[in-house]
Amino acid sequence: MDSSTNDVAHDFSPYFRVHKDGSIERFHAPQFAPPSDDPITGIRSKDVVISPETGIYVRLFLPKITDPTRKLPLLLHIHGGAFCVGSPSNPTFHNFLSSLAAESNAVVASVDYRLAPEHPLPIAYDDSWTAFQWVISHAQGTGPEPWLNDHADFQRLFLGGESAGANIANDVAIRAGVTYFQKDGTVDESPTTLKSGQIYAVSCKIVGLLLVHPYFGGKEVDNLYKFLCPNSSGQHDDPRLNPAIDPRLSSLSCEKVLFCLAEKDRLRETGLAYYEALKKSAWGGEVEIMETEGEGHGFHLINPTCEKVKPLMTRLASFLNGS
Repeated sequence: MDSSTNDVAHDFSPYFRVHKDGSIERFHAPQFAPPSDDPITGIRSKDVVISPETGIYVRLFLPKITDPTRKLPLLLHIHGGAFCVGSPSNPTFHNFLSSLAAESNAVVASVDYRLAPEHPLPIAYDDSWTAFQWVISHAQGTGPEPWLNDHADFQRLFLGGESAGANIANDVAIRAGVTYFQKDGTVDESPTTLKSGQIYAVSCKIVGLLLVHPYFGGKEVDNLYKFLCPNSSGQHDDPRLNPAIDPRLSSLSCEKVLFCLAEKDRLRETGLAYYEALKKSAWGGEVEIMETEGEGHGFHLINPTCEKVKPLMTRLASFLNGS
């Protein structure tokens, strides 16, 4: 038997396998699309390092500015990839986000969080929370990034992602509610006693949460998640896998949530279960759902020219524009 397979301790195909000596063998090398200016759509993109200590960056997508006085909706996006692959600089995600920014005429900031298993969960959650805090530091127009200061409307802030990114975005939305926001969008303290992050929160309003083909768990053990997050059981008693049981759920910081599901997605049922639970919860916001028939998980990324991608993009853009 080939020694390359004989010493495997864990095989998590198609992502990676772990050898008995602890080494990680990834099956696919990262792909990189540089930030650019698209002459057709007018979308500009650039990378901004937000944490020199960890190397976390966000890739910003800015629509063509025709009226400098008009502020645009802002989406903090968290990419999918089972917590262990992907990046906003991956050509698939870059192209999708460029298209979404053009379709919705919204500013998009996508987080390049550190990937498991080299960086075990909850690092990806914490990196995304760091990105959220960096984004809202621009709410008063005095942050370090001019694109956000000049063009983003922080009264129309959205969180979202697909697959694992949707899972993380949901956690950020709950954490933001616990840390900063009340149900009416205000904060819990007077301006004279607010900490810096809460001062920024005064000028923010998280309107909505986009959950596209979300990665949530069922009653069976999710062995991949359990390996990526050593402190998790990998089962439905983990609030990040089953947010319906999260005691913080009523603090979800947005006004509305859009679930985008796919009929043939193996994660459809767990997404639907959370949709039903959220409707009945004490949170009390608006819950919307869109299901694409005949398609599977991440079809809009796998086959972006599919005829069913257009209705999905239209719905996402409509959500970001408040209709």
